[in-house]
Amino acid sequence: MRSKKWMQIAILALVILAGGLAIGNALFNKERIPRAGDRAPQFKVADLDGTRRSLNDWADKPLVLNFWGTFCPPCKEEMPALQRQAAKWAERGVGVVGMNLGEDAVTVRDFVRQLGIQFPIYLDTDDVVREAYGVNQYPTTFFIQPDGRIYTIIIGQMDEATIESAVESMLDSR
Repeated sequence: MRSKKWMQIAILALVILAGGLAIGNALFNKERIPRAGDRAPQFKVADLDGTRRSLNDWADKPLVLNFWGTFCPPCKEEMPALQRQAAKWAERGVGVVGMNLGEDAVTVRDFVRQLGIQFPIYLDTDDVVREAYGVNQYPTTFFIQPDGRIYTIIIGQMDEATIESAVESMLDSR
């Protein structure tokens, strides 16, 4: 009987300790996932030509930043819509960038050529950018305002109407 009571106390202590650690981690964790209204995390990565690119390349311009992979069927399906929207909004200064998730340049280049994608493709070979943006589902798209703040985030496959609506709304918010 006495050992059973000690066991209950030990279990209760472990539950309290685990709860305290979870609360402490949530309150004091410095790695925060960016949300709408936050500044978009900076990055420096290579494009398909090996040129170093950064978020600063798009300073003072609206940007659609799409995280994708060749291994992701919804990513592949939304690429033509992104291409058409990139062409449509280019004259208004809206950039569209595809941030590939950890794949090699040969695979990505072949994929882009097959689909006729002409907007810039960046290579997040070390998953550093994906982690900074808190991306866990693919595709995920960040609509970033000219001041560098995230306007909205769309998780999952987008169609042309969704992309167009998000870009129009972002431009109207200026």
